Amino acid sequence: MSNGNMNLTLKVWRQKNAQTAGKFVSYKAENISPDMSFLEMLDVVNESLTHKGDEPINFDHDCREGICGMCSLYINGHPHGPKRGITTCQLHMRTFHDGETITIEPWRAEAFPIVKDLAVDRSAFDRIQQAGGYVSVNTGGVPDGNAIPIPKVIADEAFNSATCIGCGACVAACKNASAMLFVSAKITQLGLLPQGQPERYRRVQSMVAQMDEEGFGSCTNTGACEAECPKEIKLTNIARMNNDYFSAKLFREEEVHEQNH
Repeated sequence: MSNGNMNLTLKVWRQKNAQTAGKFVSYKAENISPDMSFLEMLDVVNESLTHKGDEPINFDHDCREGICGMCSLYINGHPHGPKRGITTCQLHMRTFHDGETITIEPWRAEAFPIVKDLAVDRSAFDRIQQAGGYVSVNTGGVPDGNAIPIPKVIADEAFNSATCIGCGACVAACKNASAMLFVSAKITQLGLLPQGQPERYRRVQSMVAQMDEEGFGSCTNTGACEAECPKEIKLTNIARMNNDYFSAKLFREEEVHEQNH
C-alpha cells in the first residue's frame, strides 16, 4: 500500500566549474514526501549520494524562508519552478506528480558564471549595488511617525520595490539576460523617498553604467522578468529608471559630473 510519498527522476546539470563542460545526469529521488520543500528534496538526494560515496549536488541556499535571495534553480524551464510569486525554498513537492521527471539547471547568463553544478556567481549584483544603491545622508535614529509626510501610494510603491531579494530570476528568465528589473527596483526604492533625492541622478547613472560593465543584456520588453519574479516586482520600475536616466543625461549631466568629482 502506498504511503503517499513520491518517486521521481531528476535530470540535474552537473558542472565542475565555469571552465569545464557540463552535462545532465539522472538521479532517482525516492520516497519523497509531498510536504517537503524542493530544497529538502535535494537534501535527501544529496544524503543518498553521500552514503554511496558520490559527490553531492552543489546548489545555493540560506534562509529557506523566501527572503534572502540565495536559492535559485531553473526547474522545468522556469526560474524557481512552475509556481508564481515564490522562491525555490517555498516550492513544495506536492506541486509535482509521482513518477514525474524534473529537469534542474543553473541560471544561464554570461554575467553569472557557474561556480559548480547549480550554483552561479551573482556578485555582479553586489557591484551594481555598490555603484550607487545607497544613501550617504545620515538618516539618524528612527523618526517620529509622520515626521516626513509621504503619500501612502508613494510609500507603498517604494516598499514594493524594496521587496526585491536580488535572486537573479529576472536575469535567468530574460532571453537577453537583462538585469533591468533588479537594477530599476533598487533605484526606485530609494528614488521615490525624500532620503534618496540628494543622489538620485548620480545613482541612476552609476548603477546603469555598472550594469552595462558587468555584461548584462538589454531589456527585451517581453515581460518575462516580471512574470517569473518571486516577489512580483513590476515593470513600471524599469519605466521610472529610464525616465530618471534620460533626465540625468539630458538635463543634469553637469550636476552628476560635479558630484562624481
